[in-house]
Amino acid sequence: MAANRTDSFGTALARVWGRGGVAGYYQGLIPWAWIEASTKGAVLLFVASEAEYYAKAAGASDFIGGISGGMAGGVAQAYATMGFCTCMKTVEITKHKLAASGVKPPGTFATFMDIYRKEGIRGINRGVNAVAIRQTTNWGSRFGLSRLAEQGIRKVTGKEDGQRLGNFEKILASGLGGGLSAWNQPIEVIRVEMQSKTDDPNRPKNLTVGKTLRYIYSTTGIKGLYRGVAPRIGLGVWQTICMVAFGDLAKEYVEKITGDKVTAKH
Repeated sequence: MAANRTDSFGTALARVWGRGGVAGYYQGLIPWAWIEASTKGAVLLFVASEAEYYAKAAGASDFIGGISGGMAGGVAQAYATMGFCTCMKTVEITKHKLAASGVKPPGTFATFMDIYRKEGIRGINRGVNAVAIRQTTNWGSRFGLSRLAEQGIRKVTGKEDGQRLGNFEKILASGLGGGLSAWNQPIEVIRVEMQSKTDDPNRPKNLTVGKTLRYIYSTTGIKGLYRGVAPRIGLGVWQTICMVAFGDLAKEYVEKITGDKVTAKH
């Protein structure tokens, strides 16, 4: 929906289904989504936990600590792996138009190497700055708003003295934080447009974040910048529950089996 901004949700579902049925919904999964997902733990969660710990050690509140950790983790993952992963996922999804014209599109790695030969590192990382903005606002919001929701739950339940929140309470807080973090959907729409391989003679060459924003706004208005926000709210809820609530639970589990004290724990 971010790439085809005139589509309704139903039209988008039908469009994806038309790219190969169930398999159409998993385009770009291997290896790009696998790399992206694995580095959420290996890079994003690790950096976010460290940054959140040091922010709180310096006197920051849970809310500010969460924002600081999420922003640092998001930026680290964006420049480490997210640039080329999201670029290649978008290429995989948008190059189906080549197949629709009767031309067999090249395979995943052939496409990757072709872009690398023609445009080098910058080509496979096209849109990485938009990705970095998305990731830092994504995870800054998701961690920060989740911690803020946890504070609210503590006040309601009378656990303001540091008592442990229940598993359901942590999941609820993370779900709220993840859903509210979709406010930055325009950045995601800009990222998709910058990385899209669809030919459009009206689209400016050498896109920057600013040029892409103006192009999208001029063609589809403010609504175009928020296309696809509903499914992204669902994605935000799910990812935040996995990374924040389950991440905290995983830290507790590691603490139990190793006997070591986990620093950035809630």
